[in-house]
Amino acid sequence: MEYEELDGTDVKIPKVGLGTYQIEAAPKEEAIAALRRGIELGMTLIDTAEMYGWGKAEELVGEAIKPFDRESLTIVTKVWGTNLAYDSVKRAARASAARLGTYIDIYLIHWPNLSYPLEETLRAMEELISEGIVRYIGVSNFSLDLLKRARELLEHNDVVTNQVEYSLRVREPEEDLLPYCQRERITLMAYSPLDRGRLAKRPPQKLKVIAARLGKTPAQVAINWLISKPMVVAIPKASRVDHVEELAGSVGWRIPDELVRELGVLEERSRWPRS
Repeated sequence: MEYEELDGTDVKIPKVGLGTYQIEAAPKEEAIAALRRGIELGMTLIDTAEMYGWGKAEELVGEAIKPFDRESLTIVTKVWGTNLAYDSVKRAARASAARLGTYIDIYLIHWPNLSYPLEETLRAMEELISEGIVRYIGVSNFSLDLLKRARELLEHNDVVTNQVEYSLRVREPEEDLLPYCQRERITLMAYSPLDRGRLAKRPPQKLKVIAARLGKTPAQVAINWLISKPMVVAIPKASRVDHVEELAGSVGWRIPDELVRELGVLEERSRWPRS
């Protein structure tokens, strides 16, 4: 497995982790088996949220991680946008930790909600670190300006990650967010790295051709394209063992530069069907 270090910490996270959005819809034993297989393969970064199945995904993660050394795992969960008041953040984090059966490595604001003062939310998150419930603070779906604002408001900690949608199809982070994160050494955690499964199920012709040339699947090429970038990790969802094993094959090799350039042609993405 390849790793990315969370700046300012002693934590190294795998370049490919495990997403759990809607994993609760899969048969329980199948979902747990998939998560455990991923951990065995080195995908020790597990991303979830209180909103995913309203706690059910966190409970599945808590069950799945029981056989493993907790210190070898990095568990990420997120507080929903209606729980961003000071007291609500505290309650939500404790509830998430209870469902997980453990502390939270990285606690994220799931979506910004300016109905709640950001400084109030972050004050609660810093106190959760002092209380040992949370280790590090992150954000999700934050613009560059809002990310900078969050960093300014934190008194004793920094933002270690911003989780945003990023894939061969969704390239907006490249405009300003990714360069900033790379410069400031903030991990950009890419969710929906397969464009909600479309790049695996209905890959564009160019991706299929390049994957065939490399002896890889389109999903493996799409993930590898992402994780070849500094400070980028991917968290694809996989609720089946075979999918997890395919995703684990995204690491340990590199797409040749000339093929990276072919994949990165921005004009082509507008012709790729999204529906």
